Amino acid sequence: MASALNQNNYEMEHSKYKNLKGLAWALLFIAALLLKSSSPSASNPDKEEWIELFNGSEMKEWTPKFTGFELGENYKNRFLVKDSLLSVRYAEKDTFSGDFGHLYYNQKFSHYRLKVVYRFVGKQMTGGPGWAVRNNGLMLHCQDPASLGLNQDFPISLELQLLGGNGVNERTNANLCTPGTNVVLGDSLYTPHCINSSSKTYPGDQWVEVEALVLGDSLIQHILEDQVVMEYRKPTIGGGNVSGYKESAYREGAPVKEGFIAIQAETAPIDFRSIQVLNLKGCMDKKAKNYKSYYVEADNTSCVY
Repeated sequence: MASALNQNNYEMEHSKYKNLKGLAWALLFIAALLLKSSSPSASNPDKEEWIELFNGSEMKEWTPKFTGFELGENYKNRFLVKDSLLSVRYAEKDTFSGDFGHLYYNQKFSHYRLKVVYRFVGKQMTGGPGWAVRNNGLMLHCQDPASLGLNQDFPISLELQLLGGNGVNERTNANLCTPGTNVVLGDSLYTPHCINSSSKTYPGDQWVEVEALVLGDSLIQHILEDQVVMEYRKPTIGGGNVSGYKESAYREGAPVKEGFIAIQAETAPIDFRSIQVLNLKGCMDKKAKNYKSYYVEADNTSCVY
């Protein structure tokens, strides 16, 4: 009888062991599948991987610069994060004294899509220039902020001008302004500072989504509601409309093919809800794990195999 009981106990324990062993192999198999599906080699080459330049909680990836102040000084805390928004604000008794500000993201890009959701709010800062009412900008292809002059007013860049309605006149949005740059419009070099887009007026405090398509120096488009409202190409340094710069940064006629992204603080309170970039430059080798079908400019030094 004892022998039979021992045999039964052995068979029961052996059965449990086999079941546990089978479960362990099953778990290992599932883990392997999950690891494979999350690995770069299994990523969808067609899936767009947007980069959140603003994460809704802080701006440590951004660097401020105000005219007359050192790089990194957030003068009077005019750039701030509150209620998951990146905002520009001015104190009630604050008065403008030529202290234009810009906030630079810490990485430069050459070929990309930039998508921004913003709104104008409140009243202009006391003493602000008339042209700056409900006026901000997405500064594209900015010079390196480390190369800015102490008293420089605007970066050498291409400005996608954000312009809100003033309640009186029609004001086109997503215009182009060119501090320290010239561009080619159609087949002609364009040297005046600003040119209006073909957009409608965006009045009030509504949220607006605007996009830029930037392809090095070959093509730049400003886009509203899926419509191209401004298009230009072949930007170069020149044309003036910027002061206080270092001579070493102003190389007349040099092509502008890449740069940093910045937003402005030029006396109009504004909120940014979302700032995203889709990098269009990367690994274009289809054999690589990080190949993306939507890249338009190759950087095969970044390929992972």
